[in-house]
Amino acid sequence: MKPRICYTVWFSQRNRSTLLCEGLTATGIAGKPAELLELPPATSLLDFYQVNDYAALQAKLWQQRMTENGVFGMKANAPRKESDPIIGQLAKLSGLKVAAPTPYAVWENAFPNGKHIFLTRRNKIRQAVSWWKAIVTGQWHLEKGGERKVDSQVISQHYNFEAIKHLLLEISLRESKIQAFLEEGNIVPLTVVYEDFVKQYQQSIRSVIDFLGITDTQYPIKEPHYERLADELSDQWVERFRIQLQKDWKNVIW
Repeated sequence: MKPRICYTVWFSQRNRSTLLCEGLTATGIAGKPAELLELPPATSLLDFYQVNDYAALQAKLWQQRMTENGVFGMKANAPRKESDPIIGQLAKLSGLKVAAPTPYAVWENAFPNGKHIFLTRRNKIRQAVSWWKAIVTGQWHLEKGGERKVDSQVISQHYNFEAIKHLLLEISLRESKIQAFLEEGNIVPLTVVYEDFVKQYQQSIRSVIDFLGITDTQYPIKEPHYERLADELSDQWVERFRIQLQKDWKNVIW
């Protein structure tokens, strides 16, 4: 069955995309958004989804993440390159009417009747610190009632200015690429801001449902499944990084 609505949650690491997508999935009416196009190296979409042709691939992609009301949801990071191999594979799906389609046209053909949600975070330094801590500890999520895998005192020695700086730049590049991709399709997405989302969880879920044009008024919104991983060490690293970043600046901003 072809979806009547397809939507993509565009994200970068450490802005609660998993929490948003699980909250939407739990409503039962907003698709089942999750990553579909993250593949192991040197693996094609056909091989990964164990299908023989691109018609079967498209049907399987839709089936994976669609609810019974015909709403399909997925989340995705920015296309990585000007010639992203995933875009190249999606371009082989039937329906494209031009010989050299733009990446956005390829996406719209693969996921028709598309809507877009841009998930962002205002404090990019906190985001970069959170990303580095997740890399160091190997703990990307903390379920309610769960335990932290590594004590803060153990990982405090793993502060790395250059690593956090790199991740800060990568976040900016990823978000800039997402914006350029959406501008290519003349798209105005629904923007969901991390700092507001964590304070207004239920309201944020409802705003996405409304944006998608889903008319159901009765649906469950479950309590958040995850807790914040930020702690006192996170605050210390943010302070340390901002001071170190600006140490030679004539005009210190923060």
